[in-house]
Amino acid sequence: MKTALITGANKGIGLATAQQLLDAGYFVYIGSRDIAKGEEAVAMLGHANTAVVQLDVTDTHSILAARELIGRSTTQLDVLINNAGISGGFPQAPATVPVQMIRDVFETNFFGVIQVTQAFMDLLQKSPQPRIVNVTSGLASLTLHSDPSWVYYSFKGAAYGPSKTALNAYTLSLAYELRETNFKVNAVDPGYTATDFNHHSGPGTVENAAALLVRFATLGADGPTGKYFSNDRNGETSPW
Repeated sequence: MKTALITGANKGIGLATAQQLLDAGYFVYIGSRDIAKGEEAVAMLGHANTAVVQLDVTDTHSILAARELIGRSTTQLDVLINNAGISGGFPQAPATVPVQMIRDVFETNFFGVIQVTQAFMDLLQKSPQPRIVNVTSGLASLTLHSDPSWVYYSFKGAAYGPSKTALNAYTLSLAYELRETNFKVNAVDPGYTATDFNHHSGPGTVENAAALLVRFATLGADGPTGKYFSNDRNGETSPW
């Protein structure tokens, strides 16, 4: 049975992604900063092939403990979905935003992804077809941000969008490093989805968002790597 770890999986898109991977026959580790909320998520899923893992992506000790725990129950990890993220709150006016807010957002959305990926790399390398999905945002696209006709052109800020732009850059570099292996590493934007993250203001559903993440988590051997895909572009590539 293939295995998957999803960070920030106790609710929203992460939880819906867990459900769809379970339906596809995966064993899913539910990464949750709050262990009680993770246990609630596992109970909600009601599936034997799940386990909650306390995982705070900003805490090195938590990451290493999660790696040790998962390593005791499986010899390989087939899928890593770096889904945990924060917005930092809005507005994020570049001239006045507190620098600490930017640091906090980058700690979760950028550095956290790197730490988790590196901690689980050895388990991923033992999979015959390892897949890494870095959950990004349309707000990461510098090309779109420079286009006044873009529907989200005015949604600019100094923390959230830039943290995802940095994540995209890391995704490209990681995919390049692993280009001669069986890894597939992609940045995937689930689109503007109605979740707690945006006070349920987005038009998309968590089920549709999760479907896109699962698509890239389960790519075949001929699938793409080092690309940026978006639900806002019908699941096709987005400009960087």
